[in-house]
Amino acid sequence: MGTCISLQRNTTKPELKLRLSRVVRDNPTAEGNIFDKYRVGKELGRGEFGVTYQCFDKVKGEWVACKKISKSKLRTDIDMDDVRREVEIMRHLPPHPNIVTYKEVFEDKEAVYLVMELCQGGELFDRIVARGHYTERAAAHVTKTILHVLKVCHEHGVIHRDLKPENFLYANDSENAPLKAIDFGLSIFFQPGQRFSEIVGSPYYMAPELLRRNYGPEIDVWSAGVILYILLCGVPPFWAETEEGIAHAIVHGEIDFQRDPWPRISEDAKDLVRGMLQQNPYTRLTVEEVLEGVITRIKQFSLMNKFKKRVLSVVADNLPDEQVDGIKEMFHIMDTDKNGNLNFQELKDGLYMFGQAVADHDVQLLLDAADTDGNGMLNCEEFVTLAVHLQKISNDELLHQAFLQFDNNQSGYIEFEELQLSLLLDDHFGPTNDQLVQDIIFDADLDKDGRISFPEFKAMMTTGMDWKMGSRQYSRALLNALSIRLFKDAPNLPLTV
Repeated sequence: MGTCISLQRNTTKPELKLRLSRVVRDNPTAEGNIFDKYRVGKELGRGEFGVTYQCFDKVKGEWVACKKISKSKLRTDIDMDDVRREVEIMRHLPPHPNIVTYKEVFEDKEAVYLVMELCQGGELFDRIVARGHYTERAAAHVTKTILHVLKVCHEHGVIHRDLKPENFLYANDSENAPLKAIDFGLSIFFQPGQRFSEIVGSPYYMAPELLRRNYGPEIDVWSAGVILYILLCGVPPFWAETEEGIAHAIVHGEIDFQRDPWPRISEDAKDLVRGMLQQNPYTRLTVEEVLEGVITRIKQFSLMNKFKKRVLSVVADNLPDEQVDGIKEMFHIMDTDKNGNLNFQELKDGLYMFGQAVADHDVQLLLDAADTDGNGMLNCEEFVTLAVHLQKISNDELLHQAFLQFDNNQSGYIEFEELQLSLLLDDHFGPTNDQLVQDIIFDADLDKDGRISFPEFKAMMTTGMDWKMGSRQYSRALLNALSIRLFKDAPNLPLTV
């Protein structure tokens, strides 16, 4: 369960009958003995009310996760209701690829056991820490996943109330593993128009109206906006050294778009963050509006990435023969199964063989950067393009030759019609339209004169191509230090607007 903070709950001492009474009243499977069906394995994590274990299903022969919630820690009727509601919500939500699958629940005199799908890829939080911050494209994909979870929750009358990177797990260790919401311990059912006053959640992700004790499902969009901000720059948008300072930063603070890397981030991304972090919940972007914006942006990234790949191919075509021959020889050495393509493992092993130890997620990013035909592998031509990518396009002469391939009228600029024609003639782009061509020009056109000069072309190709940009890493302690009992006396906080 997530951390519950600053609500004046009933704290009467627990009685034996409270601990031994049924928590999950209406589920017949809760009657059974979990140990008859499952063998308990290693501990996976520990929270305020219980411990999650890896368990083996003796019948199906598969590993699952089991959250054991100790009744001795359920000290009030409200604590019991929280557990009961978590089970009800997980049973209520429909199957979804980005929500951990609920399997069954057991209960005995000591504990409630919630059995669910096992996710072994680690937290979204840990991947953020490892990367420092995400590219806009990667952040857009993560945000889309989170918003799809919210869409399902809200359509089924559930407010999550504790969205944060720690509550999303990857199904496995692969770079493209599904991301899944795992913790509904603070979630609650709602009716349209219903408002709530209980302050729950984790401080960095709390919406201002939650701090004012008058909120609805809009708080989830705010929390998703905080996650998007962190994905893009590596730090929370609202923070301070003291508990009260965090609350004031959320209610009064302005969003910082000045420090690095925000000057390099697109206005579209900033507008999306602004829309999700609107102080007024009624003017805040809705889940549907955020999804529409994110999906549109992903399409723009996709086309821009293809355009960059096309430029890389042109640069590769102009490399000296002896350099190309050397790269091709490297390709054939790395192609161990001799099928004319490099898969993920061959690329990783080959890079290591030639003195480049590259982490899995970076290998995947390299593969994506050069896989023009989208088959998940690199042919020899694409590998040559990758070699150009790794050299970071530092040769002005080669770049200028590529620029001239697009500047058909030799005006010194790539103009709308020239770019449109180039994309139409390239089979890898598929259907295109005027708006997408304009989007490419807008992103590359730094002086906004409606065309791309050579300096702008060079900047486009030499920035954003390094998959490991300088990052500002932060520790779990930084995000969690203030997550427990943030407000000692919330009603007395001076939170006037």
